Amino acid sequence: MPHLTIDYSSHLTGTFDPADLVKELHPLVVEESGTTGVCKTLLRPAETYVGDRRSGEAAFVHVEVGLMPGRPEALKARLSEGVLALLEKHLRVAGVPAEAVLSVEVRDLAGSYRLSPSVR
Repeated sequence: MPHLTIDYSSHLTGTFDPADLVKELHPLVVEESGTTGVCKTLLRPAETYVGDRRSGEAAFVHVEVGLMPGRPEALKARLSEGVLALLEKHLRVAGVPAEAVLSVEVRDLAGSYRLSPSVR
């Protein structure tokens, strides 16, 4: 059930392997969130990202994890820290700028969320 979205600077393509990241990310999210569902991940390279740095475009990776409501904030915070540590492991490699911004948000899915019965 967890929905993950990974937005990242398109110019990072080739400097890290999103598939390797996802291979470690899914088990982490399932374990930490206590879900029995299957993670679904959308990778979205972004052509342009402008941060507050004077140099213009900045490198970034942002992971959003959507979970069914009801999990305690402490659990979501712990999951955020775990995902951030995993990003550090995969992104602090040769070719990725040291100033790359890495961020995570764990949020509740909206009350309107529905899942197709055939997927369960």
